Amino acid sequence: MKILAFTDIHSAYQKVQKIIESEKFDILVIGGDITNVGTLGEVRTNLSNWEKFARQLLAVVGNMDLPQHDNLILELGYSINGRGIIIEDVGFFGCSAAPISPLRTPYEINESRINEILHSGYEAVKDAKYKVLVSHSPPYGTKLDIIHSGIHVGSTAVRDFIENSKIDLVICGHIHEGRGTDLLYNTKIVNCGTAAKMQYATIEILDDQINITNHTARY
Repeated sequence: MKILAFTDIHSAYQKVQKIIESEKFDILVIGGDITNVGTLGEVRTNLSNWEKFARQLLAVVGNMDLPQHDNLILELGYSINGRGIIIEDVGFFGCSAAPISPLRTPYEINESRINEILHSGYEAVKDAKYKVLVSHSPPYGTKLDIIHSGIHVGSTAVRDFIENSKIDLVICGHIHEGRGTDLLYNTKIVNCGTAAKMQYATIEILDDQINITNHTARY
């Protein structure tokens, strides 16, 4: 299985479209910040179009999206926020929004709520051979949640969940400068970077291996 993953699109839909058209993949994962406080219509139009290129489109929304966007992706059948789906032997589940921060962005929730959402989604995939968590926020205390000032700002709930559950892969974003990969309690983690800057990730799950590549497209 090959996964194409984007986070932090921030309404740069044409850039994502070009990458989708240039890649061969099975599952398309959108890890949040689809918009910059955008409309329901733009999310509906673009995700419905991108779905045509994938066997399955799976999504959560981010802190620069709105709770209404969460409702929309649920209506469209893409949501894995507090939900899970098993495709072949890979279980996907996720969590939208980001932890509460001093920035007071549009869609922030407390760590207790993040924990509840993660447990709800995990229940649906716990028997899958591989388990993939899609969280807009990276786990706290990794290479992937450090902002320019040098402090960690990821989710403590996501980190605790990884520590206490068998998760094979985490796909995240949110911290633009934290792009890259890391390993936490034998869980591979990828911060996909900023799709608005043509950054994205591909993940191949094959023969008990998970291979991650971060890309920057140049057109």
